[in-house]
Amino acid sequence: MHVSISAEHLFSLFGIPVSNTMLTALVASFLLVIFSYFATRRMKKIPSGMQNFFEWGIEQLFQLVENVMDDRKLAFRFFPLIATFFFFILVSNWMGLLPGFGSIGFYEHGALVPYFRSATADLNTTLAFAMISVIIIQIAGIAALGFRHYGKKFFNFSSPINFFVGLLELISEFAKIISFSFRLFGAVLAGEILLTVITGLVPYVLPLPFMGLELFIGAVQALVFVLLTMVFLKIAMAAQEH
Repeated sequence: MHVSISAEHLFSLFGIPVSNTMLTALVASFLLVIFSYFATRRMKKIPSGMQNFFEWGIEQLFQLVENVMDDRKLAFRFFPLIATFFFFILVSNWMGLLPGFGSIGFYEHGALVPYFRSATADLNTTLAFAMISVIIIQIAGIAALGFRHYGKKFFNFSSPINFFVGLLELISEFAKIISFSFRLFGAVLAGEILLTVITGLVPYVLPLPFMGLELFIGAVQALVFVLLTMVFLKIAMAAQEH
């Protein structure tokens, strides 16, 4: 039984190495585009079928964003970002549970290299999401409060205590990147390892309850990521007294 923490290299395209997680990310993006196209190509005032399901999901997510942000205008502003995070992470997490993921591939140096692997099981993917989230949070804070006022949150020379608190705030912003990325990566990777071990021991019946658990965990991890992003956005844009 071989478990690789890092993504496995499949081939190179124009000198760019392509891993199995990159391939899965492309497939996940393609599926979201196709699903969106078929759900919206024949829009009706009274939705039915796929349009009805799609609108229900969007409405529920928007209500969540509005409740957390506590401002309808802010909800409309950041909903595209939040929805993109949520649906991509959710689809990526769940795709890792499909038959063939992690089990169909080719052998290299005596170890199986799967063609597909959940995109969020790659630290590079979760790190990229974390960096985008934290950068957007800083931009939103600057846009809402101004560069000078927002910068005082991190660089305040009015007193030694405020200066020390500002340094802690600055460190905490970098810590968010680590927290965001490793939380999602660790949860998905742990699920993959668990299913691999269970399937190797009892390959048919026993893995089913664990797959159901992983479906739930995949949804929770996507929800946690967007909830934390929204909370930090709201905090960053709130006026603070120093």
